[in-house]
Amino acid sequence: MAVIVPVEIGPMQLADIPAVQEIERLSFRTPWPVYAFEQELTSNRLARYVVARAGEVPVGFGGLWLMVDEAHITTFAVHPDWRRRGIGRRMLVALIESAQELGAARMTLEVRMGNVDAQRLYAELGFADAGRRVAYYTDDGEDALIMTTPALRSPRMARALWAARRRIDGTDQEVGA
Repeated sequence: MAVIVPVEIGPMQLADIPAVQEIERLSFRTPWPVYAFEQELTSNRLARYVVARAGEVPVGFGGLWLMVDEAHITTFAVHPDWRRRGIGRRMLVALIESAQELGAARMTLEVRMGNVDAQRLYAELGFADAGRRVAYYTDDGEDALIMTTPALRSPRMARALWAARRRIDGTDQEVGA
């Protein structure tokens, strides 16, 4: 019998870092070191990070930096055991809302050319191809696709957020393994 576990999105705390590090290790070939997250949370006033928690356990995280009027997604991952349950969509909506609150005009990110699932999620939330960074990833030389949104306060983004929230409304309670 499956157990119903509510998943909540909230600000990342220092206590979340060990679980975030584990998700990093499982998700990326070159994970960020612990001190990078500590510095982001304690010293970078332009950074905002969120965590998806199943009960008390972090199962996903994402972050952004505000640079002038652009919010840049710096990192984003969901634990492999929790993927394909709408958690990434919920975290991305939370990051977009945070960027809007911070006064960002638009958002950008880089994603591996081979990460088609992530590209689909980003496109669902209004991101579109804006270019390529050749050999961007130092671990294997893979290119990065640059994606950016239209104006965050545009009708197009409002429609994308509305559609995403409707999909989320059907998945308020996530099923744990």
